[in-house]
Amino acid sequence: MLRHIAESEPLRPGVLAVRLSVEASHVTRQLRQLEQAGHVVRVPDPEDRRAQRVQLTEAGLDAVECMREVRRRGMEAALATWSPEDLGRLAGLFGRLVDDFVRHAEIEIDGRPASVPPGTGT
Repeated sequence: MLRHIAESEPLRPGVLAVRLSVEASHVTRQLRQLEQAGHVVRVPDPEDRRAQRVQLTEAGLDAVECMREVRRRGMEAALATWSPEDLGRLAGLFGRLVDDFVRHAEIEIDGRPASVPPGTGT
């Protein structure tokens, strides 16, 4: 949750719930814990003063950076014994995976390209 907030802060809790594909009540509960830990604060939404947005505190930014560093070190350790050839193959396949993912992400679940309006055929 902190990573999502860090990537697009500040944002409304409802938007965060949609991005995480969870119920709003789950986000509310988690945000309360993150607030108590000093990682996030709620701020007025400049577009609608009745609403609130969530943003990271300095402690929240530090926590996100710590998580990134742990992931980086873990990946580094996992790949430490790989040969240069294996690393090259991994890089090539990963690039292919990203390209294929981006191409397929543009297709709706029912198989129509995202640019084709519903009911108009292929």
